[in-house]
Amino acid sequence: MDIRSVDKNFVIKTTDGKSLKFYDPINEPMVVEGLKWFYEDGKYVRLKKEDVDKVNEGVSMLSEHTSGGKVRFVTDSTTIAIKAKLLNGEVMPHMPQTGSGGFDIYFGTGKDKKFVASAFRWEQEDKSKIDTLPLENLPKEEREVTINFPLYNGIKELYIGLDEDAVLKAPKPYDSDKAVMFYGSSITQGGCASRPGNMYSSIIGRWLDVNTYNLGFSGSARGELYMAELICGYDMSCFVMDYDHNAPTLEHLKETHEPFFKYVRERHPELPIILVSRPDKCDDERINVILNTYNNAVKAGDKNVYFINGKDLFTDKDRDACTVDGTHPNDLGFYRMAEAIAPVVKKALGL
Repeated sequence: MDIRSVDKNFVIKTTDGKSLKFYDPINEPMVVEGLKWFYEDGKYVRLKKEDVDKVNEGVSMLSEHTSGGKVRFVTDSTTIAIKAKLLNGEVMPHMPQTGSGGFDIYFGTGKDKKFVASAFRWEQEDKSKIDTLPLENLPKEEREVTINFPLYNGIKELYIGLDEDAVLKAPKPYDSDKAVMFYGSSITQGGCASRPGNMYSSIIGRWLDVNTYNLGFSGSARGELYMAELICGYDMSCFVMDYDHNAPTLEHLKETHEPFFKYVRERHPELPIILVSRPDKCDDERINVILNTYNNAVKAGDKNVYFINGKDLFTDKDRDACTVDGTHPNDLGFYRMAEAIAPVVKKALGL
C-alpha cells in the first residue's frame, strides 16, 4: 500500500489542469541571486567551467550544484508552481530529497521572510523532473517571494508558474548592499539540511538581510590557492573560511590554512575574515592550526579577523541531537551554527 493512499498530506500536487503562465527566472523582473556565474551552457552554476578544472575534480562536479542559489520576485498570484529539470535523480542515503534536490519558498521582505512551502517530487519514475504546485488559493495580494535552489543537485531547466493575470515585479533590494561569502565543506554546502533554507548560510542571510554566496564543496574544499584567487574575484563584504573538515590531514591543514588566509588578506586588506573550525570531532590540534592563523594575523595588526571555535557551534547541551550521522548537521545543528556565527558576521559587517 502506498502511503499517499493513507495520508493525503503526502500527495504531490502537479500543474495538470491549471492555466498558468511560466517564467524563466533568468529574465527580469525576476532576480537570480547567490550564484555569480549563474547560467552557463544551459545550467545554473556556481563557478565557471574554465575555472573549476584548475581546482580539483570534486569542485568541478559540485560547482554545478546550486547550493546558495535563489530567485526573488514580487507577485499577487494566487498560485505558485515550479517546473524543473535537475541534473540527476540521485537519492542521498542520509539527506532528505527536499534538501538535496528540492526547492523551498519564503514570503516576506527584509528580515521578516517566513517559510511557506517545499517543492519537490519524490515519485519513482524520474526523480530528476519536478512539476509541483506547492501553493494555491493564496490571497490576491502582492508579496515578495524567495525560492531557494537545491543543495546537492543542479538545475538544467527552471520555470516558475503564476496565474495568467498575475502581477510580476522586481523584489525589494536588501537592507544592506553587503554580501557574505562562505567557503567550506559538505557542511557549508548544506549537508544534511531538510530543505535549502535551513543550511546555516541561508539562515544567516535571512537574519541579517544580506546576499550570500555559498562555495561549500562536499569533500573537496582543500584550500587551494587558485580557489582563493576565485574567491577574491567576488564582490564580498565578509568572508567565512570554513574548510577545516576537508583538509585530509593535520599536515595539509597546516600547509594550506594560513597561506590561503594571507592570499585573500593581501588582496582585500580591509575585508572582515571569519575563521571557523569544524563543529564535530573537535580536534584540539586542528583547532590550534586555525587559531595560529588568527593569532599571527592579530599580532601583525589585523583588526578585521575573527575566530570561531567549532566546539561552540553545537553546544554541549544537545550536541548529540545536532547531526544525522555524527558529522553532518540536521536542521537543529544548522540553527545552532547560525546562532553562533551570525553575531560575528553582524559585528564584522557593522550592522
